[in-house]
Amino acid sequence: QVQLVESGGGLVQAGGSLRLSCAASGTIFDINAMGWYRQAPGKQRELVATVTSSGSADYADSVKGRFTISRGNAKFTWYLQMSSLKPEDTAVYYCNAACRRTYLHKYEQYWGQGTQVTVSS
Repeated sequence: QVQLVESGGGLVQAGGSLRLSCAASGTIFDINAMGWYRQAPGKQRELVATVTSSGSADYADSVKGRFTISRGNAKFTWYLQMSSLKPEDTAVYYCNAACRRTYLHKYEQYWGQGTQVTVSS
């Protein structure tokens, strides 16, 4: 079984910063890609940022230049550094990973439980 656990959400004023963390545990052979998604009330879940095992990162246009995704030194950990936060960044943020449990398995998508980020104006 694979588990993803996020931390670091909270309440911040517009213009402030937060850092989200995600740690994957369980039976994991490797992770192909790690990412962050978010879902605001009444809206669909959307991609925020992803980073591949080779370190290639991609961002939603709405967060480019403000958010940075990075992989941690600890195995199977990654972060989302969020700066210059805006009220429209308010959402539940989910970490996501494409994990393979053994070299014989295919990559499967796993999700964390979500962490609330609220940006006040």
